Amino acid sequence: MPLHPAGGAGVVLVLKDFRFSLLFSAVCLGLAAWWGVQSPLGLWTALWLTAVLAVLEVSLSFDNAVVNASVLRGMSALWRQLFLTVGILIAVFGMRLVFPIVIVAVSADIGWTETVRLALQQPDEYSRVLTRAYPVISAFGGVFLLLVFLNFLFDRNKETHWLGPLERPLVRAAKFDEISVFIALLVVFSTRWWVPEAEQMRVFVAGIAGIVLYLAVDAVGALFSTEEAGDAAVATVQRSGFAGFLYLEVLDASFSFDGVIGAFAITKDVVIIMLGLAIGAIFVRSMTVYLVKRGTLQAYVYLEHGAHYAIGALAAIMIAGTVVHVPEVITGLIGIVFIAASVVSSVRERRRAST
Repeated sequence: MPLHPAGGAGVVLVLKDFRFSLLFSAVCLGLAAWWGVQSPLGLWTALWLTAVLAVLEVSLSFDNAVVNASVLRGMSALWRQLFLTVGILIAVFGMRLVFPIVIVAVSADIGWTETVRLALQQPDEYSRVLTRAYPVISAFGGVFLLLVFLNFLFDRNKETHWLGPLERPLVRAAKFDEISVFIALLVVFSTRWWVPEAEQMRVFVAGIAGIVLYLAVDAVGALFSTEEAGDAAVATVQRSGFAGFLYLEVLDASFSFDGVIGAFAITKDVVIIMLGLAIGAIFVRSMTVYLVKRGTLQAYVYLEHGAHYAIGALAAIMIAGTVVHVPEVITGLIGIVFIAASVVSSVRERRRAST
C-alpha cells in the first residue's frame, strides 16, 4: 500500500507538501547568513549551526508529528489550516523566542528589555540563567508528556496492540478511570526523595502545574465533545476545533522545552538558535500534515504506538532531567529507535495480513 505514487510523481507530491517549509527554511538560512556576517560567528559557521539545530529539532520532535497527526486527522479543514498558520506563529515565535525570554526574565527577576539585551550581548549569562531554570521546565513538560503517554497506554477503547503482552493487562487496569493521573501524582510526590532540597518545592509545583494543565485541556475537550462521541473521544484526544488546536499547541510546547535548552549546548547565539529551531518546527508541522494527507497512520498501524512510547521515554528523560542532564543525542536516538521499530512491525503486520 504505497503512501504516494512512485517515481517522479511521488517526488513532486512530497515537494508540494513541504513547499512552504523549504521556502521558510531558505528565508531563515538567508537571515542566518546575514547575522553571521554581522557577528563574530561568520557566514559559514552561522549556516552550519542553523542547519544542525534544525536537524536536532526534527529528530527530537518526529514523534510529536506522529501524535499531532493522530489528533489532526479528526479536525476540520479550517482548524488544520489554523494549525499551519496561527499554530506556526505560536510554535516559532512563542515557544522558540518568547518563552525562553519569559523564563529568564522570571528566574532572574529582571525586565523584558534587560533580558533581550542579556540574550544578545551576554549569551553565556542568558544560557546560565535558562539552564538554572531547567529542573522546573523539565518537571512541568515531563509530567504533561507522561500523562499523554499514560492515557494512550491505559486507553480502554484501544483495539490494536503493538506490545500485546504488556499492553493488554494495562488496558484491563484502565477500569480505574483516573489511573493515569494517580500515577502522575505518585511521580510528582516522589520527587521529594530524589530532587535536591533547594529545588524540591519548585519542581513539585511545576509537576502539579503540568497535571493541572493536562486536565484543563482535557476538560476543554469534554466541553466540545458530542454525546455520541462519549468519553472515548476525550480519552484519546481525537477532538476537533478549538480543543484539538489547544491540545496540539500545548503538546508542541512540551516538546520544545528540551530542544530550546539543548540548543545552548551547540551555540550561545540566541538568533541562530531561534532560526534553527524555527526551521525544525516548520518541518515538524509539514510532516504532520503529510502523515494525515497520505494516510500514513492507517498504512502503518503501529506508528502511533511507537510515537507514544517515544513520548513516554522523553517524559522519563525530562523528569530525570530535574537532577541529571541527559544528552540530546540520546533523547533523539531513543525516539528514532521506537519510531523505526514500530514501522518495521507495521510492515510485517501488513505482509502477514495480505497472506
